[in-house]
Amino acid sequence: MLIGVGVMAAVDEIVFHQLLRWHHFYDRSTPALGLVSDGLLHAAELVALVAGFFLLADLRRHGWLVPASAWAGLFLGLGGFQLFDGVVDHKVLRVHQIRYGVEIVPYDVAWIASGALLLVVGALLALRTRRPSDAR
Repeated sequence: MLIGVGVMAAVDEIVFHQLLRWHHFYDRSTPALGLVSDGLLHAAELVALVAGFFLLADLRRHGWLVPASAWAGLFLGLGGFQLFDGVVDHKVLRVHQIRYGVEIVPYDVAWIASGALLLVVGALLALRTRRPSDAR
């Protein structure tokens, strides 16, 4: 799950913050502070990725890695980050919007729906990994 959170944070940071320049992580201050907040998000995503891969390697080293569960965790992390960002960061805390100067509703719907879809995929994959004896 931690790898999924890190990957989705990286996609957000690289695509929407840096390449498209639609927003910074924190847009309620100066552009300089926005860049600093992007740097902090980038650092956090790298920590999540490194820690996630260490945990994955440790599971594999002990022979406890279940690939189907790892895939489920990846999708749960991807969707969890996306949904949290869309609901909490964009709507509740209002630290930034996806875009400015446009009709925001279609962007919000796409952002939140994609997060929910990724979460559903992860949940379905997790349910498929359950052993028959777990289904009591």
